[in-house]
Amino acid sequence: MARTSPIRVLVAKPGLDGHDRGAKIIARALRDAGMEVIYTGLRQTPEMIVSAAIQEDVDCIGLSILSGAHTVIVPRITQLLREQHAEDILVVLGGMIPDQDAEAMRASGVAAIFGPGTPLDTTVDFIRNNIKPRTIAL
Repeated sequence: MARTSPIRVLVAKPGLDGHDRGAKIIARALRDAGMEVIYTGLRQTPEMIVSAAIQEDVDCIGLSILSGAHTVIVPRITQLLREQHAEDILVVLGGMIPDQDAEAMRASGVAAIFGPGTPLDTTVDFIRNNIKPRTIAL
């Protein structure tokens, strides 16, 4: 069955990193592609991100991290999603993620990592093709 509602994406800047230009560029590209985007702004905690994702009923969380704190922040976010039975939300990661950390990020639940220079269409297409069917809790 074809999807009747727009894909909903939460774009978040976790941690103390104050550089949000990339997150804003991604947010605009996703909006231009017809997705509904919720941008949480700077300095979000994992708890704030997961709470917003659940409240906004998003299909995807896009994290933008340049600070190097991804090894702590991302596993906490994916743990919180599991605890809230929201592991159907696709998690993608962008920013400065060293190659040696990629495997651990994927093992923690990240579906894809988009580094600097990734074409915007690559990110848009990945989200479109990989969001999970939503389940309704009874």
